[in-house]
This record gives sequence, C-alpha cells and structure tokens, in this order.
Amino acid sequence: MEQQNAISEPKVWFITGASRGFGRVWTDAALKRGDKVAATARSLASITDLKEKYGENILPLELDVTKPEQIKAAVAQAHAHFGKLDIVLNNAGYSLVGTIEEATAEDVRALYETNIFGTLGVIQAALPFLRQQGYGHILGTSSGLGHVTLPVIGYYCSSKWAFEAIHESLAAEVLAFGIKVTIIEPGAYATEFGSPESLKFAPGLDIYADFKAQFVERLKNSERGDPNATPQALFQIVDAENPPLRFNLGSHNLPWVRAAYAERLSTWEKWQSVSESAQGSLK
Repeated sequence: MEQQNAISEPKVWFITGASRGFGRVWTDAALKRGDKVAATARSLASITDLKEKYGENILPLELDVTKPEQIKAAVAQAHAHFGKLDIVLNNAGYSLVGTIEEATAEDVRALYETNIFGTLGVIQAALPFLRQQGYGHILGTSSGLGHVTLPVIGYYCSSKWAFEAIHESLAAEVLAFGIKVTIIEPGAYATEFGSPESLKFAPGLDIYADFKAQFVERLKNSERGDPNATPQALFQIVDAENPPLRFNLGSHNLPWVRAAYAERLSTWEKWQSVSESAQGSLK
C-alpha cells in the first residue's frame, strides 16, 4: 500500500457542515494554511465565497448527509478530484430542544439521521479510499456532552454518546489499516450552533415551560469560547504522529467530566458489594 509522504505537504480535507460554526472556521483556517478542502454544505451558495477566495484549493460540494447516495457521490468526487483524502471531518449536526417526554419519535429519528446515520454514511463511504491509500485520519465533532448530560437537550446528548461509542470501536477496527480516529469534544463556544438553523424544537408541554425557561436562561449566561481560537489546536491534532482518540476543545470540559466520573466511581464502589452479590456462580 502507498505510504503517506513523510515530507510536509498540503493535506486534503473532506469536511461536512462547512457553511457555518466550527465547520466554516476550520475550513477557512485549513485553506489559509495552504491545505486543500472538499467543503460540503446543504446549500452551495453558502460556501461559494470560499471558492472565490481560495480558487483550486477548494472543491465546494452540495451535500445533505441524510441522503446516502449523495454522500457516496461526494466522497468519491472529492477523492477523484484531489487524488487522496488525508482528513475526513464529520461536523454536520444539530440539536433537538425538548424534554424526554416532549420529543416525538419522529423528532428523535430525524436527529439521528443527521448526527449518527449521516456520520456513518461519510465514514463508510470514505473507508475504502483510506484503506487503499494505507493512511487517513477520521475526525468527528462530538461534544463534552458525549460524557455528561444536560436536561432539555437529552436527545442531543444521547446522539453524542452514541457518536463516541461508534468512533471508539472504529478506532480499534481500522488501526491495522493505518487509519487514525480522533473525537473532537468542544465545550461551549460562541458559534452559530444556537441559531435556528442548528436547533429544532419539540412541541412543548406547559408543565415544563418554567423549567425550560430557567434552563435556557442559564445557557445564555454561560461563558463561551472563541471559535476562532480553535484552529491551531486542531492542526496540532491532525499533524501529530500519534493523535489522541479523544480531545477536549476548550478549558471547561475536563473539570466537568472529571467530577462526573468521580461521582460515578463513588456510586459504583458504594454499591459494589450488592453488585458482586448478583454475580453468582455456575460451578
């Protein structure tokens, strides 16, 4: 198999959700540093200005990640156009706002169609090309909410927990092919993720109205990071010989996750004797 050239050369990225938020910031930053990007978005008009700015280094592609055939065509076109794919970055996604009782099955299915099945479609379409190359780096934009949860956006959190598990299994499965996997876990950032384009709302029940209003108010007052401060950290990940499987983006996640896991360990240990009593023996 062809091995990746050790000499520094421009990397080729395939990025979903490149029209706004982290996708837009990272697409622009990768192009600025001289890399090449197959930038995808549901609307080509939202990324045409990048083509005007960066010329042949960018391949704008229309892509709705809920359409499997469109995914396969976009990945194949990007690989044929640039001759390789170094980095496949799944960034497309949105959040469903609603309590566990309020959201309908249709709401949740739609969320998973984008956040999970869309991501899987891109990964499965890219893997044959990456295996043939003998190298590649799959990145996925998860969240600190892939380890902890918040109310009102529990279904979004659940999609990120699934996202984390899928990528962790994937990392073990593709290691022998020279393919790396990294889960990017941002904390709260001042991106467009809170915009109407990135949020869908489940039908509300009056009984939860006050609780949800208080929750939203807390979110509004929370400290947020600057998305434009993130590209250099991302580049250190993709340029590393041995990148981490998980990478916290920002300063807020680690204390939060550390406390959550400490509480879980404490609870498991407190109930350890009861747990072990349920083991039994077949001897």
